[in-house]
Amino acid sequence: MKNARNNELSDRRAAAAGAKAALLNAYRSAKTTAEPTTMAKRAERMAIAAAREERRLERERVKIAESERLVTEEAEKLEAAAAEAEARDMREKSLIARVIEDEAARKAERDRRYASRKARQA
Repeated sequence: MKNARNNELSDRRAAAAGAKAALLNAYRSAKTTAEPTTMAKRAERMAIAAAREERRLERERVKIAESERLVTEEAEKLEAAAAEAEARDMREKSLIARVIEDEAARKAERDRRYASRKARQA
């Protein structure tokens, strides 16, 4: 005896509609009973998202500060290199000036000796 009842189309449709209504009612009741936990989970997710955003902003601030520090260090290095080059140029110029002065003094001494020798010969 497979199926003792005589199931007509209307009986099957009514049973399907009843099952759908029962499922919908069960869903609604489960939704209303789970409302506090859902709100708590939502609040927790929002807090996590806010913390994540704050960490991201902090990382950006650190990156910006680091890049500014690197730019400042690079500028200081360039200034130091320029000052060193300027000092080197000044040393070279003073050395050249001393060499020229020494050469002029040697020439003047040579000319004086030459004039003195010529004066003695005459």
